[in-house]
Amino acid sequence: MGSIARFTVGSHVWVEDADVAWIDGLVEEVNGDNLTVNCTSGKKVTANVSSVYPKDVEVKRCGVEDMTRLAYLHEPGVLRNLKSRYGMNEIYTYTGNILIAVNPFQRLPHLYNDHMMGMYKGAEFGELSPHPFAIADRAYRLMMNYGISQAILVSGESGAGKTESTKMLMQYLAFMGGKVESGGRSVQQQVLESNPVLEAFGNAKTVRNNNSSRFGKFVELQFDQNGKISGAAIRTYLLERSRVCQISDPERNYHCFYMLCAAPPEDRERYKLGDAASFHYLNQSNCIKLDGMDDSSEYIATRRAMEIVGISSDEQDAIFRVVAAILHLGNVDFSEGSEADSSVPKDEKSQFHLRTAAELFMCDEKSLEESLCKRVMVTRGESIVRNLDSRGAALSRDALARIVYSRLFDWLVNKINTSIGQDPTSKLLIGVLDIYGFESFKTNSFEQFCINLTNEKLQQHFNQHVFKMEQEEYTKEEIDWSYIQFVDNQEILDLIEKKPGGIISLLDETCMLRNSNHEIFAEKLYQKFKDNPHFSRPKFSRSDFTIHHYAGNVTYQTDLFLDKNIDYAVNEHQDLLHASRCPFVSSLFPPSEESTKSTKFTSIGSSFKQQLQALLETLSTTEPHYMRCIKPNNVLKPAIFENSNVLQQLRCGGVLEAIRISCLGYPTRRTFDEFVDRFGILLPEVLGESYDEVTATNMLLEKVNLTGYQIGKTKVFLRAGQMAELDARRTEVLNCSASKIQRKVRSYLARRNFIELRMSSTQLQAICRGQIARFHYEDLRRKAASLKIQTYYRMHFARKNYRDICSASTTIQSGLRGMAARRELHFRQQTKAAVIIQSCCRSDLASSRYMGLKKAAITTQCAWRGRVARRELRKLKMAAKESGALQAAKNKLEKQVEELTWRLQLEKRMRTDMEEAKTQENRKLQQKVQELQLQSKETKDLLKREQENAKTAWEKAALVPEIHADTTLVDELTAENEKLKTLVVSLETKIDETEQKFEEMKNAREELLKKAIDAESKINGLTNTMLSFQEKMTNMEAENQLLRQQALLRTPVRTIPENTSPKSNLTNGSPHSEEQMTPHGTPRAPKDYGNLAQPRASFFERQHESVDALIDCVAENVGFSEGKPVAAITIYKCLVHWKIFETEKTSVFDRLIQIFGSAMQNHDSNEDLAYWLSNSSTLLIILQKSLKAVGSSGTTPRKRPQPQSSFLGRMVFRSSTITVDMDLVRQIEAKYPAFLFKQQLAAFVEGLYGMIRDNVKKELSSLLLHAIQVLHPMFYCLN
Repeated sequence: MGSIARFTVGSHVWVEDADVAWIDGLVEEVNGDNLTVNCTSGKKVTANVSSVYPKDVEVKRCGVEDMTRLAYLHEPGVLRNLKSRYGMNEIYTYTGNILIAVNPFQRLPHLYNDHMMGMYKGAEFGELSPHPFAIADRAYRLMMNYGISQAILVSGESGAGKTESTKMLMQYLAFMGGKVESGGRSVQQQVLESNPVLEAFGNAKTVRNNNSSRFGKFVELQFDQNGKISGAAIRTYLLERSRVCQISDPERNYHCFYMLCAAPPEDRERYKLGDAASFHYLNQSNCIKLDGMDDSSEYIATRRAMEIVGISSDEQDAIFRVVAAILHLGNVDFSEGSEADSSVPKDEKSQFHLRTAAELFMCDEKSLEESLCKRVMVTRGESIVRNLDSRGAALSRDALARIVYSRLFDWLVNKINTSIGQDPTSKLLIGVLDIYGFESFKTNSFEQFCINLTNEKLQQHFNQHVFKMEQEEYTKEEIDWSYIQFVDNQEILDLIEKKPGGIISLLDETCMLRNSNHEIFAEKLYQKFKDNPHFSRPKFSRSDFTIHHYAGNVTYQTDLFLDKNIDYAVNEHQDLLHASRCPFVSSLFPPSEESTKSTKFTSIGSSFKQQLQALLETLSTTEPHYMRCIKPNNVLKPAIFENSNVLQQLRCGGVLEAIRISCLGYPTRRTFDEFVDRFGILLPEVLGESYDEVTATNMLLEKVNLTGYQIGKTKVFLRAGQMAELDARRTEVLNCSASKIQRKVRSYLARRNFIELRMSSTQLQAICRGQIARFHYEDLRRKAASLKIQTYYRMHFARKNYRDICSASTTIQSGLRGMAARRELHFRQQTKAAVIIQSCCRSDLASSRYMGLKKAAITTQCAWRGRVARRELRKLKMAAKESGALQAAKNKLEKQVEELTWRLQLEKRMRTDMEEAKTQENRKLQQKVQELQLQSKETKDLLKREQENAKTAWEKAALVPEIHADTTLVDELTAENEKLKTLVVSLETKIDETEQKFEEMKNAREELLKKAIDAESKINGLTNTMLSFQEKMTNMEAENQLLRQQALLRTPVRTIPENTSPKSNLTNGSPHSEEQMTPHGTPRAPKDYGNLAQPRASFFERQHESVDALIDCVAENVGFSEGKPVAAITIYKCLVHWKIFETEKTSVFDRLIQIFGSAMQNHDSNEDLAYWLSNSSTLLIILQKSLKAVGSSGTTPRKRPQPQSSFLGRMVFRSSTITVDMDLVRQIEAKYPAFLFKQQLAAFVEGLYGMIRDNVKKELSSLLLHAIQVLHPMFYCLN
């Protein structure tokens, strides 16, 4: 971008960086053409001098408003200036006459109100801050003063803010040239209100923008001699018609479709519309609704805007009727017909939508179906009807939808132009061009090709305009510029649009050939342009091609080039809709000139090229003004500035190209007084009044031996790199001058300090000697006085200590003796109470055991007698008894298999959480398997015995002639017996399979057990070491305490052993057996013991009432007691008392989790969240200390917890060091529900902490934002 500058050690430079594009730093070492730079990020890089640019350290922190005033006009300087201004919410910057707008992605209403328009009205360009109003005002003033039409070109990529910037420009022009018409609607109002209408039918959501214009727009505002708007016209370019039928996720179709689906109920009922997701043209993407956009209100606003621009109510109904018909048409699916290669509507749903579309188009349903499923071929005066298959019918349907929507959009534009009206007598106009920017995606089709052609043409126009401005500047200053060369992009334009031989010409030729496809078109391109430097063929591609545009290389996919380039209306569609009973639909399809042909080919590419040429001819007759819109980031959020993204847009927008053109001439220009003021130190004699500014400038430039510069009338023009060389010379002079000044100042300061030190030392010596004598005399007086004071103090202190020791010893002895007596009394009371409780418990247990044995004996006797009676009965009914016994055995085995299957599933579920209980579970499964084997053996033995008994019974029955056996019943019983046998065999096979699976699981558990044993041995070693240290500490503390007691008390004191607490005497109390507990934590009901069901029910009711009372209590904010949360302690005590942790199935934990879940819903109150966080974390810590798995010992050594990074990990780690009252926490062998409750509780603690953190961040962010807004004007004033 310029010649190589001169760099020295300590120079501030810019170097390239992969992350932030350009980064600044200091030159530490110069080795020929290589520089070692220490970057501000902390890293050191080595770069060639040709890729390094100088940095201006004297530029303001808030940047400059016009980047032509930068000392160094290069890429990093421009990028830094834009970023600095964007950080100060200054989104507009000039580059000469070009306005650069960076999208803030937030509303800034103070920049666009009427007061701001009044400020820019009549102000000189550059007098106020950069703004679109300044560009519009300059164009308006030039038009009025010189009678020359003006044009404002707004460009940028999707999402950069082109549409909003265009609105601001038109708003200001309407403000300047407003004029009320007789009809009550002003022209400027109609022009402004045309934007919502065109946005509704021509804008859509894309990947980069939620309101992207999918067409180009050029608005011509016509003015009369008085500067008032007298007419207007809108021209549109290249509407993206393919979007009507095909969209990709997460994009949307045009806004009007979603608005109509969100219309009032009466309108939707009129057009038979439902939800937008039910239509094929809309549900191809998952994005149906946009955040911050209400489609129903937009529908009402669009109809209001249509009324303002002159579209009547009947025409509005007809427009939305056509839009609804397109939606219904997209839901018509086709299937194969009865004839070969024919098609018909797929089902009733498709037939309904076809009928609805015909009603909305006001045409015949049968004719519409035939136009979609058939095609008429005209050959030599004969018409041949050809059927279309289902795919061809679908393509015909989409073609009809595209052509209808395209002609509807063209009708809207023509209607707006007709309604607004044009002034044929006007000779002055201002055109505002809102055109799409340069596009390069992963998939680039015909639309991107035309868009990039437009940008190539506009870039050529832009380059010529910039070069023209440079020429005007040089001519104004009367300098020589004849040797400056200008390079344009005409070769790329010839490649695309040259006729014949260009890409568009080859595309038209291919489209007119029969049976042609995109591969034939691509092969023609490869053969034609294989030697063109701006054209290339990508590797591993058969039909793609790459064009080297000015903004970068773009690869185009030719798959749909031919289909999108052909613009024709099928004759059947044309005749059908022209014959519509709706005048509006009929007007969209006027009669064709050549009715004999089925289609009439028109090239969209050629039409677009002609429109583009007409646009450029219009622009060439006007004075252009440029506005480049920049998108600072791809996430569409404020306060984010991505350097690489912005730099790419500057290249695509031609800003850097304009800088390159400037650098070809004289990029640095300074007025004479600025130049002499900055570089006068290179030649101090020119700073006097004896030389004028021009002479002084010439003397300075001759001093530094620069060549190639130019001296103008008011400015000096420097070539690229000369400013950096002058700065390097200036830095050297400043460094030498600083060294001389430092040397003189240091010598002066050293001499002055020596004289002052010498005078001070003499005075200090005299003062010190007198002070020493006074100190010696004072010391003698203090020694005499201290002897007397010490004598009296020692006497008083000795007497006082003796009295204190006597009083303390007496008090301690009396207190210790009283405490020993109270302990003895308390111990005896506890012992007596324990004996009474034990005696009562033992008597109650003995009586209950006796009653149980008595009832069991009676039950056993009854069972035995019944068994004897049944045995007698079995002898008489042998056949029936055999089938019943087998059925009972089958049911019993099925129950046992189901129980075994349930236990296996339960074991799999608890395997990850209950690793410590694996051994015990294995033993239980082995016992169950053995029991099943024994039971199966018993069943076999029972079957054999029953068969033998049956045989003996039949033999006996044969001897009695009176008894006749029923052979049919015997056969049925025999068949049932065989079925039972097969069932037993299948059960045995299932048992064998279960045993095999059990053996495999057992082997896996043994491997895991070995690893656990190794880890446990290491942990035991560490634990033993820690215990030895603890024993040593306790011994030392005991010895220390013993020595203290011997020093204070000479009399022995009786101590009470610690192991005589009442808790140790209750080991023989009431046992708590697992066999007496139900899975819900309640005593099991005895089997068939009479009237014991009613007390059990009452026990359940009491327990449910207790649980309800607990839920009602902890659901409210009960506060804290002695710094502990009351709710957490209450929950834990109640669960321990009810033995809920030891149950295998309960609903209490679910109800507690619901309480914590309801507490998280109120996420706006930090006080409530903090209260529930304290309760949940306290309860979690207690559960961590008390719960243990079944079969694990309480003294198992644990690993030392590692530091945790998350909040929950830190809390659990700290909880291990928290001392908890051991009367409250005790070890409990918990079941699976308890551990699941603990995991859920841990998740709630994490969630509550995150919500509190987010709320605090929101409060702090608002305060910080307010502080920044308050300090912003202060910093601006300081700068």
